[in-house]
Amino acid sequence: MIIDFMISKGYEWGSGGYNGKNHAILQKLFKSIVMTLQSAQQQVDQWIKTVGVRYFSELTNMAVLTEEVGELARVMARQFGDQSFKDSDKNKNLADEMADILWVLICLANQTGVDLTDALQKNFEKKNIRDALRHQQNEKLKNKEE
Repeated sequence: MIIDFMISKGYEWGSGGYNGKNHAILQKLFKSIVMTLQSAQQQVDQWIKTVGVRYFSELTNMAVLTEEVGELARVMARQFGDQSFKDSDKNKNLADEMADILWVLICLANQTGVDLTDALQKNFEKKNIRDALRHQQNEKLKNKEE
């Protein structure tokens, strides 16, 4: 999708694939686009097929997803928990770690034929039925702001 847009605007993708020269252009384009889950799945798929060569196996991506969740946990423990940052952790940030998780999750969805838009909608429906009153009636959640 982005590649098609860039080509339509006259930007060169390069004969050997993405060459890094268009990085600033891509950053500007990404910031100006409101991305849906569907378009995210399409864009990840396009990137994998043009830059990433191919998807890792589903099992490898599951392991990578676990690694990425661990990296997010490490940042959370240091930023919001009791641990202090190590020098090697200081360049890590929540947004980037969350985006890494989302990226791999989208890869897994693409590989297994899951439409994340549909899955999330069904998840909302499930939660609205199952949890309609559950959280409102949970004494542990009342007066938490005080």
